[in-house]
Amino acid sequence: MTVPDEVRAVVHGHVQGVGFRWATRGRLAELGLDGSATNRTDGTVEVVATGAGADLARLVSWLRGGGTPGRVTRVDVVPRA
Repeated sequence: MTVPDEVRAVVHGHVQGVGFRWATRGRLAELGLDGSATNRTDGTVEVVATGAGADLARLVSWLRGGGTPGRVTRVDVVPRA
């Protein structure tokens, strides 16, 4: 059995109250990833996802690519150690 990869991303910008979490959860499902998108008290959104490495890379590209609701200014990605 293959252990899935995991990525945690903290998304900065105007990403709360604009449908960002909803859209991210939809993208997770489209890519066949398990995960969540959660508002943080500092105004960022934390995205945690597990699955195949190539699909995680697609997710990160999507988060950074500008096709998301709101306005993303920075995405900090921390792969599982």
